[in-house]
Amino acid sequence: MNRKDDNLLRKLGKQIKVERTKKDLTQEKLAELAKLTMLTIGSIENGKSAPTIITLSKIAEALDIKLCDLLDFE
Repeated sequence: MNRKDDNLLRKLGKQIKVERTKKDLTQEKLAELAKLTMLTIGSIENGKSAPTIITLSKIAEALDIKLCDLLDFE
């Protein structure tokens, strides 16, 4: 990946963390609600993983927000 991609992933991860903390959820609880692993949530929040649209949809649903809200960070 290039620098622009890395920056995008960091912004996405930060947005997920912001939304998660608004709901007072731990990474563990978000992972459980989204039916993902805690490692997956951590990797995404740290900008180390490029999640699929399906994964993002699961996270948005677990956070009870629209998928587009996860992508509203520009």
